[in-house]
Amino acid sequence: MNRPLAERMRPQYLDDYVGQQHLVGKGSVLRKMIDSGSVPSFILWGPPGVGKTTLARIISQQLDIPFFTLSAISSGVKDVREVIDKAKSTAFFDSKRPILFIDEIHRFSKSQQDSLLAAVENGTITLIGATTENPSFEVISPLLSRCQVYVLKSLSADDLLILLHKALAADVELKNKKIEVQETAALLRFSGGDARKLLNILELVVEADENNESPDAPVIITDAKVIDRLQENPVAYDKGGEMHYDIISAFIKSIRGSDPDGAIYWLARMVAGGEDPKFIARRLVISAAEDIGLANPNALLLANACFDALTKIGWPEGRIILAETTIYLATSPKSNSAYMAIENATAEVGRSGNLPVPLHLRNAPTQLMKNLNYSKGYKYAHDYEKNYVAQDYLPEEIKDKKFWIAQDNTQEKKIQEWMSRLHSTQ
Repeated sequence: MNRPLAERMRPQYLDDYVGQQHLVGKGSVLRKMIDSGSVPSFILWGPPGVGKTTLARIISQQLDIPFFTLSAISSGVKDVREVIDKAKSTAFFDSKRPILFIDEIHRFSKSQQDSLLAAVENGTITLIGATTENPSFEVISPLLSRCQVYVLKSLSADDLLILLHKALAADVELKNKKIEVQETAALLRFSGGDARKLLNILELVVEADENNESPDAPVIITDAKVIDRLQENPVAYDKGGEMHYDIISAFIKSIRGSDPDGAIYWLARMVAGGEDPKFIARRLVISAAEDIGLANPNALLLANACFDALTKIGWPEGRIILAETTIYLATSPKSNSAYMAIENATAEVGRSGNLPVPLHLRNAPTQLMKNLNYSKGYKYAHDYEKNYVAQDYLPEEIKDKKFWIAQDNTQEKKIQEWMSRLHSTQ
């Protein structure tokens, strides 16, 4: 059976690698290390299909270093120890340390990660981990402290177009076919910055055309044709099982849209697909703050409790905790006023820069600072009625700016009424 197009197009050398120029472009940090022949342990963090595994293999090949690989999904502590023993047996006084590549390292348990520590610390192996999750949450601190983290980005439209044209011109099967790409918008949209998805969609469209028309007929690729093929076979472009981000997106959007049935369905899809329950719980915490926010502050408390309970209860009962929290969030009133407030304030910081802190708000722990009028004129709110006194808390240049705007829900109306009454007393 022929290998998938995405596998056939996997680059073998750094010069053929597309994207991530901030890491592998001329003068970049990883390029310099590879050119020097000395690569320390590191973790590659980024979304699916951006070249994490490919980059690890290229480094091994270009430096002519033995390469061992484990998948965190199917490997245990015993497998880790066996690979480390093999790495030791290949080591000689003048040889380079073997690379141990661990895909989806965020799925490794604490004990599995602990089993790597000594080998990384004493130089038995060079560890390269790949993860789609924030390593600071999923990788134990002792291991994280021994590894540099490099962030890979979703591929840009230009990167994807380069890959598309490379596949059409260089792939052993596609280059002999009459393929005309008339439109690329749908290809790029459904790929979502993922090289594997792009190539899988391209392969699907070409194969579907060949099955319906004569072998000599040209394959015309249009947006309509791509959409039609994906509607017929919605998972075909996800041959690597990378529906992770699509489903979590549908899950969060169902919660945001106050549809408990949609939310619980997508939760069930993730549970059935073996998704990491902590990944789901973290997204619920984010949704509680971003989408429910001040309209129901208890949502964040429940989402946090959900995360904590999952670590105590485990699986499969943990799915009930996730379901309860999901339904609660989906049926809660919604507000993104806190999210918009920090966005507005951050945008103002970007526009106005580092404005000085007003003197009356500055701390004055020394006599010199007092002589310079630090803290002079500050009014201590608790000395006044209702624990409030009117004074400016923003820099002079933006003292009238409003970043938080109450939204139309019961809770925030109460907050706004209280603030209005408070401010009217001065």
